[in-house]
Amino acid sequence: MDKIKPFAASRGLIGNRRGNAAVEFALTITPLCLFVFGIIATGQAMWLQNALDVSVAEAARCASVNPTRCGTQDQVQIYAASQSGAGFEAAVFSLSTATCGNRVSASYPMTMIIPFMSLSVNLSAQACYPT
Repeated sequence: MDKIKPFAASRGLIGNRRGNAAVEFALTITPLCLFVFGIIATGQAMWLQNALDVSVAEAARCASVNPTRCGTQDQVQIYAASQSGAGFEAAVFSLSTATCGNRVSASYPMTMIIPFMSLSVNLSAQACYPT
């Protein structure tokens, strides 16, 4: 009975290139997925920031121009949440009176979910409209 040399089986694999594509794909798919999901999460954050900006601007204008519809803090908060299109809760918004007029502020904590990591970002916006 012939003795099998310890690495004799692996010598035949050294010149074999049949699995190259699979190995290269496995090495590149992880960074590629991180890059793509990072772009998606960043796009979502930018969209939500834009929705906050529009909401506070519209709510500040409503508080100054239309006091029957936006006369109280609760009415302004509900109006701002309805203007966003992003489904923000009314508690995200607040109304205050400043030297510039009616100021509406918003602060929204967002978690960016990317594979293998989780980032927390606090989005904020404010607008002031003269009375």
